[in-house]
Amino acid sequence: MATADPLSAIVEALKREQIIPEIIPESANFFPSVLFSVIYPTGKEGILTVELTREDTLDEPEVNFTPMVASDESAGDSTSSEGSTSYTLVMTDPDAPSRANPTSKEFRHWVITGLKSPAQTANKTGSLTALKTKPSATPYRPPGPPPGSGLHRYTFLLFQEPSGFSLPTDAKEFGAEVPDRRHWSAYKFGEQYGLKLVGANYFIVRSVDE
Repeated sequence: MATADPLSAIVEALKREQIIPEIIPESANFFPSVLFSVIYPTGKEGILTVELTREDTLDEPEVNFTPMVASDESAGDSTSSEGSTSYTLVMTDPDAPSRANPTSKEFRHWVITGLKSPAQTANKTGSLTALKTKPSATPYRPPGPPPGSGLHRYTFLLFQEPSGFSLPTDAKEFGAEVPDRRHWSAYKFGEQYGLKLVGANYFIVRSVDE
């Protein structure tokens, strides 16, 4: 049965794809307070359950925030000033190199800090794109599922940052080489730096079999 509440639908989808508990533990009792999606230069949108191709997702996407009806500071409500809240977004693959044999899980594809949600007035102009105030800590690496590895659940976690947050310069998330990206935990990263998980999303990319 379909769920009318979009926030509950997110949780249901995450559980259906086993992102809860494989990436977000059950003990977190996660319930989103921010809706967002990623929009690629190709025009493709990464959002729950959508299947994209590698060609759709080659370049770093923009992040779009969806206005929330209920007032919530973390969702950028009208009572909070523009830029008062900042976010960290991560992209992770728990199915590296394959879901059947995830020996490199999680693979860290992208970490960007200092995202600012658009002003409330953006609802009227149609611009919902987040402002990127800092370069990516982990540069964006597009999906690249190995041949024969099946479906990969490319998962995005959005964290609200504490006031004045800055990722330490020696953080392992600055490691951009492939070996440095393996064996990561998006959720534990958030815990380590006192980040609050407020949103989650994912899309699917299917490997090209040879």
